[in-house]
Amino acid sequence: MTQARSPILILMAFFAIYVIWGSTYVLNKIAVTELPPFMLAAMRFSTAGLLIFILAKLSGKSLRITRQQFTNTVIAGFLFLGFGNGVAVWALRFIDSGFAALVISAQPLVVLLLMLILDGKKIQPMSMVGVFLGLVGIYLLVSQKQVASQENSFTGIAMIFACLLSWSYGSLFVGRSNLPTNHFVNTGYQMFTAGIQLMIASYLFQEDWSYPTSWSAPTQISMLLLIFLGSIIAFTAFNYLLKVVSPEKVATSTYVNPVIAMILGWYFLNEQITLQSGLAATVLLTGVYFINTKKKLVILSRFTNKFSGNYDQDNLQQ
Repeated sequence: MTQARSPILILMAFFAIYVIWGSTYVLNKIAVTELPPFMLAAMRFSTAGLLIFILAKLSGKSLRITRQQFTNTVIAGFLFLGFGNGVAVWALRFIDSGFAALVISAQPLVVLLLMLILDGKKIQPMSMVGVFLGLVGIYLLVSQKQVASQENSFTGIAMIFACLLSWSYGSLFVGRSNLPTNHFVNTGYQMFTAGIQLMIASYLFQEDWSYPTSWSAPTQISMLLLIFLGSIIAFTAFNYLLKVVSPEKVATSTYVNPVIAMILGWYFLNEQITLQSGLAATVLLTGVYFINTKKKLVILSRFTNKFSGNYDQDNLQQ
């Protein structure tokens, strides 16, 4: 994409980071009902990484990076995609996609708490209100009877929270690390190396691999959309928007993604949207808003994590 401020391009880019990112939770949920989780994520990210390398070369970008940058991309790829996304996809076997998206939207809260614990950074009054509301929202979300009654639901919840910690720490790691300056190249290395990590995990867990020709049509379509739309198009749109509009406007996807995920999960997968879920979403996302009002926008690191490190939050979706 060029950096021209085309209203049509801006509108299409916002559609990508709102709807495509929000739909990745449902797409992962559809695919993981048929495919092993680590195999699914491994194929998605290794393929997307290779395609990004090809596109980068065709556009004249150099793929050369230093040894330190490579090491850091491997670590970031593990935190965001290898563990962060791989385990999140696994968790979707046990919990609804909309539920996962809402939990993942709490990442700014977790990043703030990690900054307090690891760096001793003071939490500002407005952010303290956000933390309180976020914790209340999470409690309302996980305490629902509908969630507790699902088989292995608490296993799925524990997995999602582990991913949330991984993504949040990854956000801090990326901010301090020497990474490739070109975001597209950085994304390619993180995705490809995470794909290799996920292949190893798939082997260790003795997952059964299969050819795409043996998959059902919904799974084939979901995988293609995850690779081309979720992993390439949406991240390119994100980078474009960061250059032509304010970061605050780009960060609004934090509030839209969970809503899109819940609506699509309800429509395509018959996932329930209860009154308590709606209340939890309102309280949690209001808390995230308060956290982001100080212009520090720690949530932006989630975006790069979704498709490169740097969420995206998938979580699933991730």
